[in-house]
Amino acid sequence: MGPVEFIVLAFPEEQLRVPAVAAVMGLRKTGNVRLIDGLVCTKTAAGEVLAAEFDEFVELAGLLAHREAARLIGPEDVREAADLLERGSCALLVLVEHVWAEDAAIAVRQAGGRIAGSVRIPAERLGVA
Repeated sequence: MGPVEFIVLAFPEEQLRVPAVAAVMGLRKTGNVRLIDGLVCTKTAAGEVLAAEFDEFVELAGLLAHREAARLIGPEDVREAADLLERGSCALLVLVEHVWAEDAAIAVRQAGGRIAGSVRIPAERLGVA
């Protein structure tokens, strides 16, 4: 298994920007990334933090339906990610095995997003030798 990273892709509104989502998630289809887990986190204008599964969004449905997917992103991760967000914004929280780099960052920036955070997770922490 390659290095695994928790990534917070932040967007300036409470709604996901579909072209950016399609570009990032399209990387999985090309084999440039292995998506292990993901959630959508929203910080409302009132400051309320909401988390939703990918399957609750038409553009994300089925992305975690493969056998390698795992539920590893928890409430503490959502709270940490929300600290990175401004009120009235949202983020894709993704746990990926690294086989991608520059193209994803460019696609997110072109869509007005940013890579708001990144945390490396050692393989032993995931129970992989």
